[in-house]
Amino acid sequence: MDAERLRSYLLALPHVEETMQWGANLVFWVGDKRLGGKMFALANLEGDGRAVLSFAAGPERFAELVEREGIFPAPYLARAHWIALEDWQALPAPELKDLLREARDRVEAKMPKRIRETLALPASERKKLIAAGKKLPKKK
Repeated sequence: MDAERLRSYLLALPHVEETMQWGANLVFWVGDKRLGGKMFALANLEGDGRAVLSFAAGPERFAELVEREGIFPAPYLARAHWIALEDWQALPAPELKDLLREARDRVEAKMPKRIRETLALPASERKKLIAAGKKLPKKK
């Protein structure tokens, strides 16, 4: 896996958006950040020797994964059970894809109901909300 394949895979998942933040970090979100989306993965594109990829592993898998070579607790996010990969070969591509899908699904499941309902709207309606700069619909 590499950053371009990662990007192609993640953007094909439901409701995944991306932003470039904190220097050259490609951040992947469940839902648009402006509508209350939550990040679930971060790819470091700088090639500065730090982790190439960090993502939400969840409490069930965190301890198991950080025991493996090339995987460590993600700086600043380990308390939220995020892991970091030293290089793209730290995990086989099929396993990495499964873990990233689980991360995305886990983050979506924890989102407030009204944000999940907004994600269920047709894409055109979500885009209108973003373009208008409106807040999410009020609770009923």
